[in-house]
Amino acid sequence: MSTQPKTFQELIDGDTPVLVDFFATWCGPCKMMQPILEDTSKHMGEKVKIVKVDVDRNQLAASKFQVRGVPTLILFHKGKILWRESGVVPAHQLIKTLENNLMHTA
Repeated sequence: MSTQPKTFQELIDGDTPVLVDFFATWCGPCKMMQPILEDTSKHMGEKVKIVKVDVDRNQLAASKFQVRGVPTLILFHKGKILWRESGVVPAHQLIKTLENNLMHTA
């Protein structure tokens, strides 16, 4: 039996902070975020989950969080938004932002 969360809501309500990348397949800047997110994931390890949400396939989630442009990054912890930013965020800035926000979740 899998212990993985079944829904997006269960995932963002969990104890582990979740960084959600709202993106679109046709979005050039979104493609630039992919290697940044990979670097961030390697650096942060188990401290944060990184999830990608295609706004065209998941319009309800995009609408719920008022995502108006892509890419939009939102950091959730226990269902609350800790941080959000639209546009490409450089890896060093993203890692620093995550570390600063995660200090308050311990």
